[in-house]
Amino acid sequence: MSIDSLPQPFQHLLTTASPRHHRPITIEDVEYRHGETPLRGFLVEPEGGSSKAVLVFHAWMGPGPYVEARARMIAGLGYTVLAGDVYGDGVRPTTVDEMRAESQKYYADLPLMRGRAQAAFDVLTARGFAPEDILVIGYCFGGTVALEHARTGQRSAGVVSFHGRLLAQDPPQADRIAAPLLILTGGSDPIAPDEDVKAFADELRANPAVDWQISVYSGALHAFTVPGDMYHEKADARSWKAFVDFADEVAPLG
Repeated sequence: MSIDSLPQPFQHLLTTASPRHHRPITIEDVEYRHGETPLRGFLVEPEGGSSKAVLVFHAWMGPGPYVEARARMIAGLGYTVLAGDVYGDGVRPTTVDEMRAESQKYYADLPLMRGRAQAAFDVLTARGFAPEDILVIGYCFGGTVALEHARTGQRSAGVVSFHGRLLAQDPPQADRIAAPLLILTGGSDPIAPDEDVKAFADELRANPAVDWQISVYSGALHAFTVPGDMYHEKADARSWKAFVDFADEVAPLG
């Protein structure tokens, strides 16, 4: 499909990607529910389908052009990609105040956040993907959603957070984590300051069985992969490579 419908900054992410990201794809809306709440995400399929899937969660603005660009890039690698909807069908904040207010509902109610994540995960298992063949990732708010989903104990191929908020739990809940974690964070991110990174790592250390790694990128602010004022080209490139290498390890394509 054409990428012309994407705003130029997000087109740039795709046009500068390696040839491996340029496989033909199809995109379709996916309607599903969490309890009584209707949700609307979208599915991106590489030509010929895939044996492995990636569930990607959006930043605080909800599903939109940025997560579509990333979903296209991941499908270009050869994975089926579901862009999940945490907020609900039609809930698409447009101002910073609206985004902050909407995302805060879920930070204040982690069981709700985790439930919305599980509802999206269940869409992929209902389509025939085994849990261990699904990689769960997210950007900003979505990175936090992905990590909270790991705390439910759901098995998956792995979990990746790009510049997500790191919420350490007291008492620790690392004993519930059943998937390897890759945490990609900015060295100058005020949303995930050094003390939060350390507290999160300390929680993970409470369970030696958890397979985890944290990469910190010098000079990178919050949202360092999103074109705009906080974009950090080197951190974006390095974190994307870290993700691709992790995906090749935990969810290799045949």
